[in-house]
Amino acid sequence: MLYSLLQPFARDIRIFNLLNYITFRSAAAFVTALLVTFVFGPVIIRRLQAMAVHQVVRAGTPESHAGKGTTPTMGGLIILVASVLPVLLWARLSNQYVLLAVLVMVWMGGIGFLDDYLKLRQKRAGLKNEGLVERYKLAGQVTCGIGLGLWLWLAPLSTLPGASTTVPFFKYLLIVPASGAVAWLYVAWVTFILTGFSNAVNLTDGLDGLASGLMAIAVLTLGLFAYVAGRIDTSAYLQIFYLRGAGELTVFCGAVVGACIGFLWYNAHPAQVFMGDTGSLALGGALGAIAILLKSEFLLLIVGAVFVAETASVILQRTVFKYRLRRFGREYADKHRLFRRAPLHHHFELLGWPETQVVVRFWILGVLCAILALSTLKLR
Repeated sequence: MLYSLLQPFARDIRIFNLLNYITFRSAAAFVTALLVTFVFGPVIIRRLQAMAVHQVVRAGTPESHAGKGTTPTMGGLIILVASVLPVLLWARLSNQYVLLAVLVMVWMGGIGFLDDYLKLRQKRAGLKNEGLVERYKLAGQVTCGIGLGLWLWLAPLSTLPGASTTVPFFKYLLIVPASGAVAWLYVAWVTFILTGFSNAVNLTDGLDGLASGLMAIAVLTLGLFAYVAGRIDTSAYLQIFYLRGAGELTVFCGAVVGACIGFLWYNAHPAQVFMGDTGSLALGGALGAIAILLKSEFLLLIVGAVFVAETASVILQRTVFKYRLRRFGREYADKHRLFRRAPLHHHFELLGWPETQVVVRFWILGVLCAILALSTLKLR
Protein backbone atom coordinates (compact mmCIF):
# COMPACT_ATOMS: atom_id res chain seq x y z
CA MET A 1 0.00 0.00 0.00
CA LEU A 2 2.72 2.48 0.99
CA TYR A 3 4.82 1.28 -1.94
CA SER A 4 1.98 1.90 -4.39
CA LEU A 5 1.13 5.28 -2.90
CA LEU A 6 4.61 6.75 -2.43
CA GLN A 7 6.83 5.13 -5.05
CA PRO A 8 5.47 7.30 -7.91
CA PHE A 9 6.82 10.37 -6.07
CA ALA A 10 10.36 8.94 -5.95
CA ARG A 11 11.53 11.19 -8.82
CA ASP A 12 10.55 14.36 -6.96
CA ILE A 13 11.21 13.31 -3.37
CA ARG A 14 14.50 11.42 -3.24
CA ILE A 15 13.87 9.75 0.10
CA PHE A 16 11.07 7.74 -1.51
CA ASN A 17 13.72 6.04 -3.66
CA LEU A 18 14.29 3.81 -0.64
CA LEU A 19 11.02 2.08 -1.51
CA ASN A 20 12.68 0.67 -4.62
CA TYR A 21 15.03 -1.37 -2.43
CA ILE A 22 13.71 -4.72 -1.23
CA THR A 23 16.19 -4.68 1.64
CA PHE A 24 14.71 -1.43 2.98
CA ARG A 25 11.12 -2.60 2.68
CA SER A 26 11.97 -5.96 4.27
CA ALA A 27 13.58 -4.20 7.22
CA ALA A 28 10.58 -1.86 7.43
CA ALA A 29 8.21 -4.86 7.41
CA PHE A 30 10.23 -6.47 10.20
CA VAL A 31 10.13 -3.33 12.38
CA THR A 32 6.44 -2.77 11.62
CA ALA A 33 5.62 -6.34 12.63
CA LEU A 34 7.47 -5.86 15.91
CA LEU A 35 5.59 -2.64 16.62
CA VAL A 36 2.26 -4.26 15.79
CA THR A 37 2.91 -7.08 18.28
CA PHE A 38 3.84 -4.58 20.98
CA VAL A 39 0.77 -2.42 20.31
CA PHE A 40 -1.90 -5.03 19.65
CA GLY A 41 -0.40 -7.96 21.57
CA PRO A 42 -1.46 -6.81 25.06
CA VAL A 43 -4.93 -5.87 23.77
CA ILE A 44 -5.48 -9.30 22.23
CA ILE A 45 -4.09 -11.11 25.29
CA ARG A 46 -6.39 -9.19 27.64
CA ARG A 47 -9.34 -9.99 25.41
CA LEU A 48 -8.47 -13.70 25.34
CA GLN A 49 -8.11 -13.71 29.12
CA ALA A 50 -11.48 -12.03 29.54
CA MET A 51 -13.07 -14.64 27.26
CA ALA A 52 -11.34 -17.43 29.24
CA VAL A 53 -9.84 -18.83 26.03
CA HIS A 54 -7.52 -21.16 27.91
CA GLN A 55 -5.01 -23.65 26.60
CA VAL A 56 -6.20 -27.25 26.30
CA VAL A 57 -3.41 -29.44 27.68
CA ARG A 58 -2.85 -32.24 25.18
CA ALA A 59 -3.16 -35.86 26.23
CA GLY A 60 0.24 -37.39 26.91
CA THR A 61 1.79 -34.07 27.94
CA PRO A 62 4.13 -34.30 30.97
CA GLU A 63 2.49 -33.59 34.33
CA SER A 64 4.67 -30.47 34.71
CA HIS A 65 2.48 -28.79 32.06
CA ALA A 66 -0.74 -29.13 34.07
CA GLY A 67 -0.51 -25.52 35.28
CA LYS A 68 -0.59 -24.23 31.70
CA GLY A 69 -4.29 -24.99 31.43
CA THR A 70 -5.09 -21.44 32.59
CA THR A 71 -2.87 -19.71 30.01
CA PRO A 72 -4.86 -18.12 27.14
CA THR A 73 -4.43 -19.58 23.68
CA MET A 74 -5.33 -18.38 20.15
CA GLY A 75 -2.41 -15.94 20.40
CA GLY A 76 -1.79 -16.81 16.77
CA LEU A 77 -4.11 -13.90 16.04
CA ILE A 78 -1.23 -11.64 17.09
CA ILE A 79 1.05 -13.40 14.61
CA LEU A 80 -1.47 -13.17 11.77
CA VAL A 81 -2.15 -9.46 12.29
CA ALA A 82 1.56 -8.66 12.72
CA SER A 83 2.46 -10.62 9.56
CA VAL A 84 -0.27 -9.52 7.16
CA LEU A 85 -0.46 -5.82 8.04
CA PRO A 86 3.24 -5.03 7.30
CA VAL A 87 2.98 -6.95 4.02
CA LEU A 88 0.00 -4.84 3.00
CA LEU A 89 1.97 -1.71 3.86
CA TRP A 90 5.40 -2.47 2.39
CA ALA A 91 5.12 -5.20 -0.27
CA ARG A 92 4.23 -4.85 -3.94
CA LEU A 93 0.71 -6.22 -3.81
CA SER A 94 0.74 -7.00 -7.53
CA ASN A 95 3.43 -9.64 -6.91
CA GLN A 96 1.99 -13.16 -7.14
CA TYR A 97 4.64 -14.65 -4.87
CA VAL A 98 3.54 -12.41 -2.02
CA LEU A 99 -0.18 -12.81 -2.69
CA LEU A 100 0.04 -16.62 -2.71
CA ALA A 101 2.15 -16.72 0.46
CA VAL A 102 -0.30 -14.45 2.32
CA LEU A 103 -3.29 -16.42 1.02
CA VAL A 104 -1.85 -19.73 2.23
CA MET A 105 -0.96 -18.28 5.63
CA VAL A 106 -4.43 -16.81 6.15
CA TRP A 107 -6.15 -19.98 4.91
CA MET A 108 -4.19 -22.20 7.30
CA GLY A 109 -4.66 -19.70 10.11
CA GLY A 110 -8.40 -19.79 9.45
CA ILE A 111 -8.43 -23.58 9.83
CA GLY A 112 -6.51 -23.27 13.09
CA PHE A 113 -8.82 -20.51 14.35
CA LEU A 114 -11.87 -22.67 13.67
CA ASP A 115 -10.24 -25.55 15.56
CA ASP A 116 -9.38 -23.35 18.56
CA TYR A 117 -12.83 -21.75 18.55
CA LEU A 118 -14.61 -25.12 18.52
CA LYS A 119 -12.46 -26.30 21.44
CA LEU A 120 -13.58 -23.23 23.37
CA ARG A 121 -17.25 -23.85 22.54
CA GLN A 122 -16.96 -27.53 23.49
CA LYS A 123 -15.25 -26.67 26.76
CA ARG A 124 -17.99 -24.21 27.72
CA ALA A 125 -20.64 -26.80 26.84
CA GLY A 126 -18.92 -29.39 29.04
CA LEU A 127 -18.02 -31.57 26.06
CA LYS A 128 -14.74 -33.25 25.20
CA ASN A 129 -12.27 -30.70 23.77
CA GLU A 130 -11.61 -32.26 20.38
CA GLY A 131 -11.95 -29.12 18.30
CA LEU A 132 -12.39 -29.45 14.56
CA VAL A 133 -12.83 -33.05 13.43
CA GLU A 134 -9.44 -34.30 12.27
CA ARG A 135 -10.59 -35.29 8.80
CA TYR A 136 -12.14 -31.86 8.23
CA LYS A 137 -8.96 -30.14 9.35
CA LEU A 138 -6.92 -32.35 7.02
CA ALA A 139 -9.38 -31.70 4.19
CA GLY A 140 -8.85 -27.96 4.57
CA GLN A 141 -5.07 -28.36 4.49
CA VAL A 142 -5.16 -30.70 1.50
CA THR A 143 -7.49 -28.34 -0.38
CA CYS A 144 -5.01 -25.50 0.14
CA GLY A 145 -2.13 -27.70 -1.06
CA ILE A 146 -3.98 -28.84 -4.16
CA GLY A 147 -4.99 -25.27 -4.98
CA LEU A 148 -1.41 -23.98 -4.66
CA GLY A 149 0.00 -26.91 -6.64
CA LEU A 150 -2.46 -26.44 -9.49
CA TRP A 151 -1.83 -22.69 -9.60
CA LEU A 152 1.94 -23.12 -9.87
CA TRP A 153 1.61 -25.92 -12.42
CA LEU A 154 -0.89 -24.23 -14.73
CA ALA A 155 0.29 -20.62 -14.27
CA PRO A 156 4.08 -20.64 -13.67
CA LEU A 157 5.40 -17.59 -11.83
CA SER A 158 8.81 -17.63 -13.51
CA THR A 159 10.55 -18.91 -16.62
CA LEU A 160 11.03 -22.29 -14.93
CA PRO A 161 8.40 -25.00 -15.47
CA GLY A 162 5.58 -24.59 -12.98
CA ALA A 163 5.70 -28.23 -11.93
CA SER A 164 9.35 -28.41 -10.92
CA THR A 165 11.67 -28.24 -7.94
CA THR A 166 15.39 -27.82 -7.33
CA VAL A 167 17.89 -29.87 -5.35
CA PRO A 168 20.41 -28.32 -2.92
CA PHE A 169 24.16 -28.90 -3.38
CA PHE A 170 23.74 -29.19 -7.19
CA LYS A 171 24.18 -26.50 -9.85
CA TYR A 172 21.08 -25.84 -11.92
CA LEU A 173 19.55 -29.25 -11.22
CA LEU A 174 15.81 -29.11 -11.83
CA ILE A 175 13.42 -31.99 -11.24
CA VAL A 176 10.51 -31.77 -13.68
CA PRO A 177 7.74 -34.41 -13.67
CA ALA A 178 6.66 -35.51 -17.12
CA SER A 179 3.75 -33.64 -18.61
CA GLY A 180 0.19 -34.87 -18.46
CA ALA A 181 -1.05 -37.21 -15.80
CA VAL A 182 2.40 -37.68 -14.24
CA ALA A 183 2.61 -33.94 -13.56
CA TRP A 184 -0.09 -34.51 -10.96
CA LEU A 185 2.75 -35.90 -8.87
CA TYR A 186 3.87 -32.30 -8.42
CA VAL A 187 0.46 -31.29 -7.08
CA ALA A 188 0.61 -34.23 -4.66
CA TRP A 189 4.15 -33.20 -3.68
CA VAL A 190 3.09 -29.61 -2.95
CA THR A 191 0.12 -30.87 -0.94
CA PHE A 192 2.37 -33.20 1.06
CA ILE A 193 4.88 -30.44 1.87
CA LEU A 194 2.25 -27.87 2.81
CA THR A 195 0.18 -30.26 4.92
CA GLY A 196 3.23 -31.90 6.45
CA PHE A 197 4.92 -28.71 7.60
CA SER A 198 1.75 -27.06 8.89
CA ASN A 199 1.22 -30.12 11.09
CA ALA A 200 4.93 -30.31 11.96
CA VAL A 201 4.94 -26.79 13.41
CA ASN A 202 1.72 -27.65 15.24
CA LEU A 203 3.39 -30.69 16.86
CA THR A 204 6.48 -28.64 17.75
CA ASP A 205 4.38 -26.00 19.52
CA GLY A 206 4.50 -27.70 22.91
CA LEU A 207 6.98 -25.65 24.94
CA ASP A 208 7.13 -21.93 25.71
CA GLY A 209 8.82 -20.13 22.82
CA LEU A 210 9.91 -23.28 20.99
CA ALA A 211 7.90 -23.01 17.77
CA SER A 212 8.06 -19.22 17.47
CA GLY A 213 11.84 -19.17 17.91
CA LEU A 214 12.45 -21.96 15.42
CA MET A 215 10.09 -20.33 12.92
CA ALA A 216 11.98 -17.02 13.14
CA ILE A 217 15.23 -18.84 12.34
CA ALA A 218 13.77 -20.88 9.46
CA VAL A 219 11.87 -18.02 7.78
CA LEU A 220 14.87 -15.69 8.07
CA THR A 221 16.97 -18.31 6.28
CA LEU A 222 14.45 -18.75 3.48
CA GLY A 223 14.18 -14.97 3.24
CA LEU A 224 17.88 -14.83 2.35
CA PHE A 225 17.31 -17.45 -0.35
CA ALA A 226 14.37 -15.45 -1.71
CA TYR A 227 16.54 -12.35 -1.93
CA VAL A 228 19.41 -13.97 -3.83
CA ALA A 229 17.09 -15.98 -6.10
CA GLY A 230 15.20 -12.82 -7.00
CA ARG A 231 18.33 -10.96 -8.15
CA ILE A 232 19.73 -11.84 -11.56
CA ASP A 233 23.30 -10.93 -10.56
CA THR A 234 23.55 -12.83 -7.26
CA SER A 235 21.69 -15.86 -8.61
CA ALA A 236 24.13 -16.06 -11.55
CA TYR A 237 27.14 -15.65 -9.23
CA LEU A 238 25.91 -18.37 -6.85
CA GLN A 239 24.78 -20.58 -9.75
CA ILE A 240 21.18 -20.95 -8.67
CA PHE A 241 18.05 -20.50 -10.75
CA TYR A 242 16.86 -16.92 -11.15
CA LEU A 243 13.23 -16.49 -10.11
CA ARG A 244 12.00 -13.14 -11.37
CA GLY A 245 9.86 -11.45 -8.73
CA ALA A 246 10.74 -13.91 -5.97
CA GLY A 247 12.79 -11.28 -4.18
CA GLU A 248 9.54 -9.67 -3.03
CA LEU A 249 9.04 -12.69 -0.78
CA THR A 250 11.83 -11.20 1.34
CA VAL A 251 9.36 -8.56 2.50
CA PHE A 252 6.90 -11.26 3.52
CA CYS A 253 9.65 -13.16 5.33
CA GLY A 254 10.73 -10.01 7.15
CA ALA A 255 7.17 -9.49 8.39
CA VAL A 256 6.82 -13.10 9.58
CA VAL A 257 10.19 -13.01 11.37
CA GLY A 258 9.22 -9.77 13.09
CA ALA A 259 5.86 -11.25 14.09
CA CYS A 260 7.52 -14.38 15.53
CA ILE A 261 10.08 -12.41 17.52
CA GLY A 262 7.43 -9.98 18.75
CA PHE A 263 5.19 -12.88 19.77
CA LEU A 264 8.14 -14.46 21.57
CA TRP A 265 8.07 -11.45 23.92
CA TYR A 266 4.80 -12.82 25.32
CA ASN A 267 5.42 -16.51 24.62
CA ALA A 268 8.81 -16.85 26.35
CA HIS A 269 8.83 -18.90 29.55
CA PRO A 270 6.65 -18.49 31.52
CA ALA A 271 4.30 -17.83 28.61
CA GLN A 272 1.57 -15.21 28.88
CA VAL A 273 -0.16 -16.63 25.81
CA PHE A 274 0.09 -19.60 23.45
CA MET A 275 -0.29 -19.38 19.70
CA GLY A 276 -2.69 -22.33 19.46
CA ASP A 277 -3.56 -23.94 16.16
CA THR A 278 -4.38 -20.45 14.85
CA GLY A 279 -0.69 -19.58 14.93
CA SER A 280 1.01 -22.94 14.43
CA LEU A 281 -0.96 -23.92 11.31
CA ALA A 282 -0.58 -20.41 9.87
CA LEU A 283 3.19 -20.38 10.45
CA GLY A 284 3.64 -23.93 9.17
CA GLY A 285 1.64 -23.08 6.07
CA ALA A 286 3.69 -19.91 5.51
CA LEU A 287 6.96 -21.83 5.88
CA GLY A 288 5.87 -24.52 3.44
CA ALA A 289 4.49 -21.98 0.97
CA ILE A 290 7.75 -19.96 0.91
CA ALA A 291 9.79 -23.09 0.16
CA ILE A 292 7.34 -24.24 -2.52
CA LEU A 293 7.28 -20.84 -4.21
CA LEU A 294 11.10 -20.78 -4.22
CA LYS A 295 11.13 -24.36 -5.57
CA SER A 296 13.23 -25.31 -2.55
CA GLU A 297 11.18 -28.06 -0.95
CA PHE A 298 14.23 -30.31 -0.46
CA LEU A 299 16.11 -27.40 1.08
CA LEU A 300 13.22 -27.03 3.54
CA LEU A 301 14.04 -30.47 4.90
CA ILE A 302 17.39 -28.99 6.00
CA VAL A 303 16.10 -25.61 7.16
CA GLY A 304 13.24 -27.19 9.08
CA ALA A 305 15.07 -30.32 10.22
CA VAL A 306 13.97 -29.81 13.84
CA PHE A 307 10.32 -29.73 12.73
CA VAL A 308 10.95 -32.89 10.68
CA ALA A 309 12.54 -34.62 13.68
CA GLU A 310 9.60 -33.69 15.92
CA THR A 311 7.13 -35.15 13.41
CA ALA A 312 9.26 -38.26 12.81
CA SER A 313 9.37 -38.92 16.56
CA VAL A 314 5.56 -39.03 16.70
CA ILE A 315 5.30 -41.31 13.65
CA LEU A 316 7.99 -43.67 14.95
CA GLN A 317 6.51 -43.72 18.45
CA ARG A 318 3.09 -44.72 17.16
CA THR A 319 4.41 -47.23 14.62
CA VAL A 320 6.70 -49.02 17.07
CA PHE A 321 4.04 -49.00 19.80
CA LYS A 322 1.40 -50.53 17.52
CA TYR A 323 3.85 -53.20 16.35
CA ARG A 324 4.87 -54.14 19.90
CA LEU A 325 1.26 -54.05 21.05
CA ARG A 326 0.25 -56.47 18.33
CA ARG A 327 3.33 -58.68 18.79
CA PHE A 328 3.91 -58.68 22.55
CA GLY A 329 0.80 -57.22 24.19
CA ARG A 330 -0.16 -54.05 26.05
CA GLU A 331 2.10 -54.44 29.09
CA TYR A 332 5.27 -54.93 27.03
CA ALA A 333 4.38 -52.12 24.61
CA ASP A 334 3.76 -49.65 27.46
CA LYS A 335 7.07 -50.46 29.14
CA HIS A 336 9.21 -50.47 26.00
CA ARG A 337 8.31 -47.31 24.14
CA LEU A 338 10.80 -45.92 21.64
CA PHE A 339 10.73 -42.48 23.30
CA ARG A 340 9.66 -41.69 26.83
CA ARG A 341 7.09 -39.41 25.26
CA ALA A 342 6.47 -37.85 21.86
CA PRO A 343 6.94 -35.31 20.29
CA LEU A 344 10.68 -35.29 20.84
CA HIS A 345 10.83 -32.23 23.11
CA HIS A 346 8.76 -34.06 25.74
CA HIS A 347 11.22 -36.97 25.64
CA PHE A 348 14.03 -34.68 26.76
CA GLU A 349 11.81 -33.12 29.40
CA LEU A 350 11.26 -36.55 30.92
CA LEU A 351 15.01 -37.17 30.81
CA GLY A 352 15.31 -34.31 33.29
CA TRP A 353 16.05 -31.32 31.04
CA PRO A 354 14.31 -28.11 32.22
CA GLU A 355 11.84 -26.68 29.70
CA THR A 356 13.99 -23.62 28.99
CA GLN A 357 17.01 -25.84 28.37
CA VAL A 358 15.14 -27.93 25.82
CA VAL A 359 13.93 -24.80 24.03
CA VAL A 360 17.34 -23.11 23.83
CA ARG A 361 19.08 -26.29 22.70
CA PHE A 362 16.49 -26.85 19.99
CA TRP A 363 16.99 -23.22 18.91
CA ILE A 364 20.72 -23.95 18.65
CA LEU A 365 19.95 -26.96 16.46
CA GLY A 366 17.74 -24.70 14.34
CA VAL A 367 20.61 -22.24 13.88
CA LEU A 368 22.97 -25.06 12.88
CA CYS A 369 20.42 -26.29 10.33
CA ALA A 370 20.14 -22.75 8.97
CA ILE A 371 23.93 -22.51 8.59
CA LEU A 372 24.00 -25.87 6.79
CA ALA A 373 21.24 -24.68 4.46
CA LEU A 374 23.09 -21.43 3.71
CA SER A 375 26.24 -23.41 2.94
CA THR A 376 24.42 -24.97 -0.02
CA LEU A 377 24.71 -21.62 -1.78
CA LYS A 378 28.45 -22.23 -2.22
CA LEU A 379 28.79 -25.99 -1.85
CA ARG A 380 27.66 -26.90 -5.36
